[in-house]
Amino acid sequence: MYVKVISRRVFRVSQKEKLIPLLKNLQELAQNSRGFISRSTYSSLNDPGEYIVISEWKTADDWIEWMSNNDVQKIQWEIDSLIGEKTFFDVYRPEDF
Repeated sequence: MYVKVISRRVFRVSQKEKLIPLLKNLQELAQNSRGFISRSTYSSLNDPGEYIVISEWKTADDWIEWMSNNDVQKIQWEIDSLIGEKTFFDVYRPEDF
């Protein structure tokens, strides 16, 4: 069953130049991973420093396997260090109602 993962980050504009290459690296790693379907990024209209990434995976296990990759963990640690807080991840499955 496919899942959607919402990643939420808040960062200041001054950090954007450092963060964008890291985020693009994560995107490239995801696109080359088993089970990856799609990814899109959105910025908040209410808080210009808040961004979410919605990614779709064939299974939650595929996403967990990707997140367990050493390269992904290293990049994620760099991102969290730059923004000064942890990235929040929520995994959702489809419902029939």
